[in-house]
Amino acid sequence: MCSTRPTRHEIEAANAIKARRCAKVDALEALAAVVLRRLLGSVWHTTNSERFQGILHSEAILPEPIISDTARWSTSRGSKWYPYVRTLGGISLFDFRDFDPDQYSITNPASSWREFVPYRSKWKEAVWIEIDTSQLGNTFISGHDLLDRWRAQPVGNRLMPKIEAAHLGPLPQSAFKAAFLVREGSHELSTVELKKP
Repeated sequence: MCSTRPTRHEIEAANAIKARRCAKVDALEALAAVVLRRLLGSVWHTTNSERFQGILHSEAILPEPIISDTARWSTSRGSKWYPYVRTLGGISLFDFRDFDPDQYSITNPASSWREFVPYRSKWKEAVWIEIDTSQLGNTFISGHDLLDRWRAQPVGNRLMPKIEAAHLGPLPQSAFKAAFLVREGSHELSTVELKKP
């Protein structure tokens, strides 16, 4: 006859697994808070280290970089579901000016912004590039203006309301203010050079 009650050893093992998972979640939330404090009040683009090297090589963030669709955000269901900014020939940016994460999560519960802060779980790291919007002129569309534009068009493409901004066309490196790298398992934000190695 099989026993349905777990042994003391099985209970201890299950508790240890649960404790490790909780510690990992707590560490990720703490790191997200550190990163978000740095992001608040400005406009940013996020990428990974490999793609950042491509950006430095191109001297711009390109709307259609040489990256397969399978490696891009929100492409698995086809072009009808591409991010709205991509359909405009633009680059998605995070507009964290006047951003309150708690209030935003209440008013926009389906927004996927937490997938990116501190980094995409798939990447286990992120390079965050701060953008000087004063260098962009009318090629920059704020999060609020982009939402208004999206609402005025009959499209189903994805958009993170109010915090997803856009730059139309290639975004030149001359508009980069600063950049930092964040990695899984670290609470340090490492400054990243904005020049080709």
